[in-house]
Amino acid sequence: MQKSFSLPISRREFVKMASLAAAGLAAGTTPGMAATPSTPQAGTIAYAGRELPVLFDTDVCVCGGGPSGAAAAINAGRKGAKTVLVERGIALGGLAVLGCVYPFMDTLAPNSDTPYVAEVKDRLHRHGIEHYDGVTRQVWHNPETLSLIYDEMCEEAGVNILYQCVLVDSIVAKGNITAVIVQTIAGLAAIRAKTFIDTTGDAYLARAAGVPFEKGYEKTGKNQPMSFRFEMGGIDLNRLYQHVAVELKEDWCKSKPPHFEIAEAMHRKQRYKLEELMARGVESGELTQKEAEYLQAYSIIGKNGVMSMNCPEIPVEYSASDPLSYSKAVTVGRKMMRHIASYLVKHLPGFEHAFISREAAMLGARESWRIRGKHYLVEDDYHNQSRYADAVCRTAWFIDAHGEKVSEKLPNGAYYEIPYRSLVTNEIGNLIVAGRAISASFILQASMRIQPTCMSIGEAAGIAAAWGLKKGIAANNVDWTAIPAKERSYVSKS
Repeated sequence: MQKSFSLPISRREFVKMASLAAAGLAAGTTPGMAATPSTPQAGTIAYAGRELPVLFDTDVCVCGGGPSGAAAAINAGRKGAKTVLVERGIALGGLAVLGCVYPFMDTLAPNSDTPYVAEVKDRLHRHGIEHYDGVTRQVWHNPETLSLIYDEMCEEAGVNILYQCVLVDSIVAKGNITAVIVQTIAGLAAIRAKTFIDTTGDAYLARAAGVPFEKGYEKTGKNQPMSFRFEMGGIDLNRLYQHVAVELKEDWCKSKPPHFEIAEAMHRKQRYKLEELMARGVESGELTQKEAEYLQAYSIIGKNGVMSMNCPEIPVEYSASDPLSYSKAVTVGRKMMRHIASYLVKHLPGFEHAFISREAAMLGARESWRIRGKHYLVEDDYHNQSRYADAVCRTAWFIDAHGEKVSEKLPNGAYYEIPYRSLVTNEIGNLIVAGRAISASFILQASMRIQPTCMSIGEAAGIAAAWGLKKGIAANNVDWTAIPAKERSYVSKS
């Protein structure tokens, strides 16, 4: 367990900054106060020897607009909390939109859709995106449509979105975060809030506030390998289906165009028909072994002739939690991407006229940092199908720790639950962490990290934040079971 948060400044400079910030926030708000409207441009804060504008003084501040962050903000807003959502890009959805991570995987758990997840599916359908393939329970979304839907839902819920806004630091006093410092298009600024929700995916706010954390596999210290996903256009999907499903007799993908998937993974027990194609690329020198190791692609509904490429998988020696290593991974991944695309154009029927139409705007990090919260989920929770009275969702997605461990799936109908206590900490009273960075071991996190589960966790975080403010209860003391069942997004049957 690690407790330090590194900043590239001297100890003397840091102490000076903290003292100045604390002095400027002496009149900050505390959890339990009655909800008041978000107040834009609410004065200034002294920070690092200068006065920074306070952009908002609000009830709830959500940091990170990915699957869990959008869910948290929308649900907090719907429950009456004045909410601000901080997003470093110009679209909500995180990896589902900016990272080309498509489609949403199936939780494999029965009746796992919480109301918010079900609503997103319904809105996709109403926008003309048929997310159901008739066979699997994957959600074949459309990235651009999804970002529009999130904008619409935030607007309806009264959520203030701050785009192109990067979380920089937090100000902590007496066990609570009183404000966050953000980098906006106009420069540094501050946001005051009564409750904060960390949906950065990297537990950045939690770490900045001094919450204990872990990163990587406990046995090796390495993160799961990242992917640099991309899209390819100009694909003849029917020709591809004819070659893979009919000529090669690959029966792995049960659905048919327009919902179609191809894959191969040499390191897994299951054998795929396309492995031979990729192996020939290694023999000819057109591909490296690491480039040929993993290939996966999904057709994108609403984008005729376009597939989302779930590759390349960047070698595990590149770290999702080291800034220098991460940056090198971008360069390495881009080269791998080009090699794979060129090879497919030359050798895979259906790809003859294909081209790279889009690169992801962020690497696909499966795991980086994780908090140590009030409850710590472990691998046994998966195998034992653990149940919790304060559960906020259920899942049965298999343990999918790339490079380390891939488990057998649970029996049909089986699942385990994620408790609210894994979202909160002992150290910070007004902080909730949602998404892939909750309190869980490396191996367990490899199961709960998929997007529908993260959406359900974020949904619960928003509900709990608003409930706590309404009742004057700190976020880390909210009893999920005390919230009326009709107001909860998930009620455990345990």
